[in-house]
Amino acid sequence: MKLVVVSAGLSVPSSTRLLADRLSTAVRGRTPVDVEMVELRELAVEIAQNFTNGFPGRRLAAALEAVTEADGLIVVTPVFSASYSGLFKSFFDVLERDALAGKPVLIAATGGTARHSLVLDHALRPLFSYLRAVVVPTGVYAASEDWGAEGLPERIDRAAGELTTLMQGLTGTTRPTRADDLKVVPFTEQLAALRPTG
Repeated sequence: MKLVVVSAGLSVPSSTRLLADRLSTAVRGRTPVDVEMVELRELAVEIAQNFTNGFPGRRLAAALEAVTEADGLIVVTPVFSASYSGLFKSFFDVLERDALAGKPVLIAATGGTARHSLVLDHALRPLFSYLRAVVVPTGVYAASEDWGAEGLPERIDRAAGELTTLMQGLTGTTRPTRADDLKVVPFTEQLAALRPTG
């Protein structure tokens, strides 16, 4: 299985990248996956050029293909002005319309204060629901004070478990590509279908 991690951190080192690494490590600890990291700061110029000329550069095209072909995604953004960063949104704006349909996605964000934690449910979850991805129930937000504190490792582990379950259940299935073939299935029904019977 292929797991692609999209990190929109801008600094080096980056708390956004650190959270992305911890989440991918937690998934890798549960199931064998090939992990590919997509650092959006390295693609910023190509993303902007794609908006103006309509064509992705070589590295952006490779990143878009990786996301499209992935069995599951982890997406992590820093919080800017109470929402995801512009760079993060721009990357998903240039992605093909049906690329995420039916794809399991774990959403995560970092910020300087816990007051921004609602970004998961008020910005990220609606975005990926609109893109028709299957968003895992547990999102992971890490404020500055969360690093090394209780709670964050447990949230990471729970979210990784949910993503792993969905990835294992969807491997080998054909994802819908046409809008009229899509059927919205509640997450509880998806999990129930994956549980062994008897």
